[in-house]
Order: sequence, then structure tokens, then C-alpha cells
Amino acid sequence: MFGTTLTADPPPPARQPPAYLTFASLTALGLPNATTTRHCPGVASFAEPISAANPVSPFNADAIRTLRVAGLDLTRVSYAKQVHGAEVARAPAGGGFAGAADILVTVEPHAPLAIFTADCLAIVLYDPEVPALAAAHVGWRGTVRGVAQAAVAALGRLGARPERLYAAIAPSIGPCCYEVDEPVTSELARAYPGRWEAWVTPRQAGRVMLDLWTANEALLREAGVDPPRVENPRLCTACHLEMLYSYRRGHRGRLATLAALP
Repeated sequence: MFGTTLTADPPPPARQPPAYLTFASLTALGLPNATTTRHCPGVASFAEPISAANPVSPFNADAIRTLRVAGLDLTRVSYAKQVHGAEVARAPAGGGFAGAADILVTVEPHAPLAIFTADCLAIVLYDPEVPALAAAHVGWRGTVRGVAQAAVAALGRLGARPERLYAAIAPSIGPCCYEVDEPVTSELARAYPGRWEAWVTPRQAGRVMLDLWTANEALLREAGVDPPRVENPRLCTACHLEMLYSYRRGHRGRLATLAALP
């Protein structure tokens, strides 16, 4: 009787989690872009705030190597101290600290803009004809203060046209997980009377689930951006803790959303 030795096939190699995600619509236009995940090395944490007193690049050599694959030259990256406002800063030509602002704009090629989030929205806006680029940080305060509209207007001052813009909204907290009460609801009611109710789902008394995605899509549309040109993967940071950071879930790390003109 012939004997047979049975051997199992070797297990497939473990799939490495992605270091960053990209927007298909922006990539198709030739615009280098990335949103880092918690698996991207070398991105600063909330324990290392960016400020005028500490304007050191939030990306170390590991991040520079990793994101070079996405076509992003982080030796020229611009970043700001984000203050939940609607101020606009023109990115320095060679990159670096741009001051206190929540909207960065540029017409410089190959010079990335960086926005940092851990539940808030990062919105990228691109007019390929100028070309001109904006990146914005938008939480509920930024929504109230009109950051989306201000970013569109800032690009307009650089020669962009709203109807030519492409927009992308990075992973951020979704209406499934974003429960708010006062003062958020009162500020929304003050800024958008008769409209803000369409962006919330009531919960218990005085509390609602806020949909910042729908709110900012509406505000971009009203600013003249064509809805089919807005890419929003609706990827909730609080639902995907294995890949993303969520401030509301107690994380100290942050995601970086970057884009650079080709």
C-alpha cells in the first residue's frame, strides 16, 4: 500500500492594512492625493500641536517615504494651526507653516496642502483649468461659520469657477455616531434657520444625530459646486476604528488629508 503524506497549503500572507486611502475622482484627474490611516507611520499626534511657536513639520521621514508613493512631496507640504474658524491662508511657495487658518489654498504645482482631522471633515477642492487647489478643515463650528462656502470663494479669487470645481470629503464622523446637543443645535439654528433640521435626526430630548456630510454637500451645492463632482465615500471614523482615528472614541492620533497640484 502506497503511503501519501498530506500537507496543507501555506496560509496566504497577512494583508497589510493600507497606510493611506485615495479619492478615485481626484486620482482620475491626475491630482496626487491621500488620506492617511492609523497605519501610516510618521504623522504627528494631538500631543504635538502645530503652532507659531512650534511650526515643525508634522511629518517625519517615515511619512515622507510612504506618501512619496502617492506622488506627494512632503518636503514642500504646507500646514496650519487649525482653529475651527473660516480664515483662509495662501500656502507658502516652498511649503511650511501657513499660520492660523482652516482653509489653505495654492496655485503652486507639486506643493501639497495638509489638513488634520480625527472626526471633522477634510474637504479638497480642485479647479483643473486654473489650476487651483484648496483644502479645508470643517467641524460643526466650521459648518456654522461657512468654511465650505469660504473655500469656494477663496478659489474664486484665484481665478477658479465653482462649476468647474471637483470636491472630495475625507473620512469623518457620520450621522450614525455624531450625537450633539446645545450649543451645537442653537448655533446651527442661528446660522441656517429653517434649513438645519434637514441635517439632523432627533434622538432623546434635546439631542440629535448630526449629518455633517449632508450639510456640507448642501453648502457646496449652494456655493455653485456641481453635486456629481463631489466625491464622499461616507466612511465614518467612529465606525472604523481598526483603520481610522476618532477623537470621540478617545484617540490622540490624527489623519492627514493631502493633495497637490500636478
